[in-house]
Amino acid sequence: MKVAIVTGGSSGIGRSAAVHIARRGNGVIVTYGDNRQGALDAVAEIEEEGGTAVALPLDVGETGGFPAFRASVAEALGGRWGRDTFDHLVNNAGFGRAAPFEDTTEELFDRFTRVLLKGPYFLTQTLLPLLADGGAVVNTASSSASAATGLEAGYSAYASAKGGVVVMSRYLAKELSGRGIRVNSVSPGPTRTRISDDAFERFPEVLPALAARTALGRVGEPDDIGTVIASLVSEEGRWITAQNIEVTGGYDL
Repeated sequence: MKVAIVTGGSSGIGRSAAVHIARRGNGVIVTYGDNRQGALDAVAEIEEEGGTAVALPLDVGETGGFPAFRASVAEALGGRWGRDTFDHLVNNAGFGRAAPFEDTTEELFDRFTRVLLKGPYFLTQTLLPLLADGGAVVNTASSSASAATGLEAGYSAYASAKGGVVVMSRYLAKELSGRGIRVNSVSPGPTRTRISDDAFERFPEVLPALAARTALGRVGEPDDIGTVIASLVSEEGRWITAQNIEVTGGYDL
C-alpha cells in the first residue's frame, strides 16, 4: 500500500484531497494545526470507507519542529503500515488574508512567506529521505499568482508567496527527477473553504459576484480541487511533472 502525507488535511481542500487519495487505496497521514477535531473527523471518514489514516500535528510555519515531525512520520509509517518510506506529499497547509499594500506589515509579509513558501520548501527537504523513489509531490498554490487571472487589490503579499510556490515546484521537479519523483502545483480559484477565517461563511454576499466571474457559473468546492490533487499523485498522473494546473472553473476567462 502506498502512503501519502497531506498537510492541512483537517478541512477544505486538504481534507478533500486526503479522502480522495484514500479512496484510491492509499494510506494517508493527515496533519493539522489548530483544528485537531477536523483532522480526527477526516481520519474517521477515511476509516469508515475502509481506508487507513493517521492524524499528526504540524505547524508549517515553524521549521524548527520539522525534524520531530519527521520522527513522528517514521513512527506512524512503521506502526500503521509496516513501512519506512512514504510515496506522496501534498503541501497544502496555509492561510489567506486580504491586506492592502499600504497596510501590509513586515510581520504579516513574513508570516505569508514563512507559512506558504518557506514551510513547504523545508518540509519537503526534511521529509525527502523518507520519500520513496518514483513518488509525487503536489504543492497548493493559487490562481491569484497567475497572469491569466484578474488581479484583486489586497493580495500582493499572499500572491507573491504563492507565486514562489509555483516556481519552487518547477525547480524541485528538475532536481528530484533523477529519483523519478514528480512535482507539480495546483492553483485553485475562489473555493468555498475556511480560508481567511471562514470568509465565505461570514460574507456570503460575495459568492454571486465570484460565480458571475467564473465561466462554469459557480464558486469552486473543495472536492473540485481535491480530486485533481488525488489524480496528480496517482498512476494517472505518471507523465505529468513541473506543471502548474489551474483549477478555477474558468475564473476570469
